[in-house]
Amino acid sequence: MRLSISKKEIKTRQKRFWENLQQQDLDCAIIFSPIDIFYLTGFFFHPTERPIAFFVDSNQKTHLFVPFLEKEHAEEFSGAINFVHSYPEYPGIKHPMEYFKGDLIAAGFQGKRVGADSLGYASASGYRGPSIDQLLEAKEYQSIKDMVPALRMIKSDEEIELIKESCRWGNLAHRLLQKYSKAGISELEITSRASTESTLAMIETLGPEYKPHGETAFALFRGQVGELSAYPHAVAQNVTLKKGDTLVTAAAASIWGYKSELERTMFVEEASSEQKTYFQHMYNAQEVAFQHIKPGNPLSSVEVEVQRYFKENNITELTRHHTGHAIGLLFHESPFFDLGDHTIMEPGMVFTVEPGIYVNGVGGFRHSDTVLVTEDGMEMLTYYPRDLESLICSS
Repeated sequence: MRLSISKKEIKTRQKRFWENLQQQDLDCAIIFSPIDIFYLTGFFFHPTERPIAFFVDSNQKTHLFVPFLEKEHAEEFSGAINFVHSYPEYPGIKHPMEYFKGDLIAAGFQGKRVGADSLGYASASGYRGPSIDQLLEAKEYQSIKDMVPALRMIKSDEEIELIKESCRWGNLAHRLLQKYSKAGISELEITSRASTESTLAMIETLGPEYKPHGETAFALFRGQVGELSAYPHAVAQNVTLKKGDTLVTAAAASIWGYKSELERTMFVEEASSEQKTYFQHMYNAQEVAFQHIKPGNPLSSVEVEVQRYFKENNITELTRHHTGHAIGLLFHESPFFDLGDHTIMEPGMVFTVEPGIYVNGVGGFRHSDTVLVTEDGMEMLTYYPRDLESLICSS
């Protein structure tokens, strides 16, 4: 059972990153994105006001720049990183970016062609500081903000194993959510119980080698209970479930940062004929999407077919979002099943498939399944029942 990404794969990612830099005639690079730093180094951290960066010099040596409080943590990844640099504190008597300037100059960045995903560190935690081009005189600065996300689009065998493990624990969390979904009980009580029990089972089963690097197992409604389920991204309201409610769920787990997505439309005890009709349309639209996921085709072609189904059944006005998105280290990654995204599907891409219908006064109708693009089609990674009969919550 795989529970992490190997150092060998981390080094392979760094090699591919360097090859891409060379293709763009760049000498060195700086990455500030926390998720891309994690992808390239295995170093997982919580970004704060204290700047953190990954950089590669012209000799292909890799560096982490971290606050002193992260230094020992970062040094645990010395097998994948050549050098770890640290600074005392933010904002400090000497600003962290001044320390960063010194480290970049020492690494030979001055006067070079530099790729950067951003010209400076950015944080919602109160950070203020100068941009790189104000500190370092380079021959050229070139944006590479899309370079690592593009590398992340095609999942390796190791990544796919972790996503499949995420699916298993999301499945358990959802099973418990459905078990506890009964009229007269609040959504928060149900989700807390299902999430806690599935997490405890996961910890006991996977043991000390399990590192979430994100959310542990969870299942919830996200406020999509009853009529409020007609809001695609509602927030929890502590609503009490009642007979006949439409429920839109979500369940997943992070395995070394890798995620899956399982969503289902359920009903408390019974479903009306109107609810059944909309459920069937949603189900059919998802089937249409599955049938058109094939390598070599643009992602937009899937959305075209789903939108054709909605139009033929006169329900286009009940739809509010595209059919799905890539998933991996983030719940929402690029590319997207959208009319404007013409990225070609390739084996190894992992997506959610989640066309939705939203009817004011009745509720929302959305399943989401995580799928893998294969050499000749797709493989369903989530496996919770999708039929209506299986999704009636008993009393």
